[in-house]
Amino acid sequence: MASPISVHRPLAAFAFALAAGSILHAALGPEPAAWLAWIAPVPLLVLAFAIERRWLARAAVLLAALVAASRSAVDTLQAALLPDGNWGSLAYSQADFPAVLPLASLAGTAGIVFVLCLVPSTLAVLIWRRGRSERPLLAASATALVVLAALGLGWWRLQQPAGEATVRVGLASIDDAIGPQASPAYAGAIVDRYEALVAQLATQGATLVVLPEKIAILAPDAARQWQQRFGEIAARHGVWLEVGIAIDDGRAARNYAWLFDPAGTRVENYEKHHLAPPERAQRYASGDAWNVHAIGGARYGLAICKDMHFAALGRGYGRRDAAVMLVPAWDFAYRDAWMGARMTLVRGVESGYAVVRSAREGLLSVSDAHGRIVGEAPSAAMPAGASLIADLPVGAALPTPYKRSGDVFGWLCVAAAAGWMLLAGMGRARRRAIRGFRAVN
Repeated sequence: MASPISVHRPLAAFAFALAAGSILHAALGPEPAAWLAWIAPVPLLVLAFAIERRWLARAAVLLAALVAASRSAVDTLQAALLPDGNWGSLAYSQADFPAVLPLASLAGTAGIVFVLCLVPSTLAVLIWRRGRSERPLLAASATALVVLAALGLGWWRLQQPAGEATVRVGLASIDDAIGPQASPAYAGAIVDRYEALVAQLATQGATLVVLPEKIAILAPDAARQWQQRFGEIAARHGVWLEVGIAIDDGRAARNYAWLFDPAGTRVENYEKHHLAPPERAQRYASGDAWNVHAIGGARYGLAICKDMHFAALGRGYGRRDAAVMLVPAWDFAYRDAWMGARMTLVRGVESGYAVVRSAREGLLSVSDAHGRIVGEAPSAAMPAGASLIADLPVGAALPTPYKRSGDVFGWLCVAAAAGWMLLAGMGRARRRAIRGFRAVN
């Protein structure tokens, strides 16, 4: 069988590999081009198909589906096994594409990746076969049917209400860090500015305000003073207030989210489960409790930044009927601001809840249970800081298939990919044995 790319034509192979790398870089970056994700793998897949054996040529539809399943399998394994999960997954590139995003409510990120990769896989097979596929119309039609079904699901899902009531939420963020050695004057100016922002948001009608992750790293004695101060701020302005604080007792630092009620009482003290790379290097301790609190008839869950990069934790809150997640965060100097916010948004779509995420050096963002952005703004440093107010639809947590079944589809893709590789290996071994027998005889 002739092929458009041959292992005997290395310059052509190099050109395809270079094109694939360039497109994938744009499609997988911290702020990916969503449309590129639909075509990015095509050059690389054409190159890969070109060096395969002829026995693959008759299975265009099956081959495209298996390639999509294999990529979904990789995504599932990364999410389950890597300390940073499936950060940078192709699925997150579609977070601003509302017609595709609802697939996460059905099968998680693996479902989005499957549909995304099915399109370029089919295109690559048809290009590789150069019009000589036995059933090119079948391959194209099958893929089109899957994509249209996915878009139809997205359209239908978006017609459903995201909540029966509206809650006015406020977010405030100051990029400046307060370390253990910060002077009282420096730290005091930042805290004063946070109170001014909370007061401003309360005046605008906010009943709940979320501040960022780790606005200060404190010794235990100082932490008690800060707890009293922020309790007074919540009571003075009559708001629910979430504050991100780290406490270092000299043995192990811990990353907390405090939730104060409008009377100034700290009612929740959530400890971060999943640590960012700097925290792992600094040997922070991690928590394992799930904090959910009823506010105005709805259930609000607490998590911190990287926690929401993991679908298992997000689904755990969904199974505890959280209708809103309150998420203090601290991004990496804006470099991953979009990605951090959108990964958190996808967790909400998977498990049917809204998200309020307030980040330092990143984005202040609010999204409803369908993943629609209700409000978004960049954070800022002193002297002004940044704030955002948004009217968020809130009701009971939405039911989603993913919340019930989890990563079943992703693990089915893992099994399919493993079975395909096993069969391919057995086929190659059989052909080598036949060639060896013929050579001897």
